Order: sequence, then structure tokens, then C-alpha cells
Amino acid sequence: MFRKILTALLVFICSLTLAFSQGPVTDFSTGFLVMGGVRYDDVRMCVGSEAGVKGGPIADLMFSSRYLVRENQIASFNLPVMRPLLFGIAFKMLQFEPEFTYEFHAQLGGRDFFAGPGVGFSLNYGPDYTSDTENRGTEFFSLGPILSMYAGTEFGHDNYLSLKGFYSPLFSFGGGPDGMVLGVAAGFSKYF
Repeated sequence: MFRKILTALLVFICSLTLAFSQGPVTDFSTGFLVMGGVRYDDVRMCVGSEAGVKGGPIADLMFSSRYLVRENQIASFNLPVMRPLLFGIAFKMLQFEPEFTYEFHAQLGGRDFFAGPGVGFSLNYGPDYTSDTENRGTEFFSLGPILSMYAGTEFGHDNYLSLKGFYSPLFSFGGGPDGMVLGVAAGFSKYF
């Protein structure tokens, strides 16, 4: 079951990457987002923390696309790449958290600043936070929405620094606990 889900995610990621790389489209651009931060998580095992610790570090490399909806408003989609692959191959776990954002941009002092909400979902498979890579407990699926708020600024051309706060209630299936994820992450985006 786990291998089928991982295979489906890989096909999905590759299909989107090919679809978004088929030449320029008016008001549409693609790039990547590198993010890292910390989170409180009372559901999932964290491979960067010891057993029993609720949370730990978070990092990902994402494929990102954005579309100019109207002047000073941009919709974007961030598709995780690093965590689904790394967790699936190295840890036999799944953490897949794609997200849509809607940014409002403003020029202040000759610099572009933005802020806006994000919404996505979190799909996970693995043991709970009391486990570690050596002693894994019962493995289960969890799913929930992700709500976030972004703020950031452009530096250079099509380079962005951002900060996001996020919250995700997680609902588990197959014997795992329900709970939540709450965190903050810094990001660097580059569009082409």
C-alpha cells in the first residue's frame, strides 16, 4: 500500500513538473522554494528529534509556480519534492503537504513587499511522535488542512525571502492519535 502511494506521488510530481515546464505563458512563471523552520507536532514522528519529542525541525525543497491574477495580486502553488522523496526512500514514511497561496504585493520605498494567506493539505503515513527510527510504533495515516500566513520581500529580480506561520489539525486513521501541527518557517524563492 505504501509503495503504491509513493509511486502515485512520484508520477504526480513528474507530471506537474513536465506540464509547468512547457515554455512561457503570459503572467505565469515557475521556480523553486527552499524553506526551513521549526514546528510543534503531537502526532507524527520527527526524524530530526528523539522519541517522545513533540515536533522538531522542518525543511523542504518545493517546485513553485505563480500566476499574476491582477495588478499586485499573485496566486501561487507550492509542490513539495524533497520531503516526499526523502521520507519515502530513507524512512518508509510519507509527508506530503502541497499548498496554494494568495499574495498581496505593495511597493514601499522602492521595494516589493507581500503578505497573504495560504491553504493546503497534509497527508502523512508513519508512526507517532513516541517512536524513533529504531523503535517504530504502530504506523497510520493522518490527514488535515493546512492554514498559513505569509509575509516577505523581493530582493534582486524574482528572488523572494519570506516568513510563514502555519497551523494544521491532523486526523488519524488506523490507530494513531489526532492532534495538531503549529510552526514557523523561513523561505527563499527563485522564479524564472
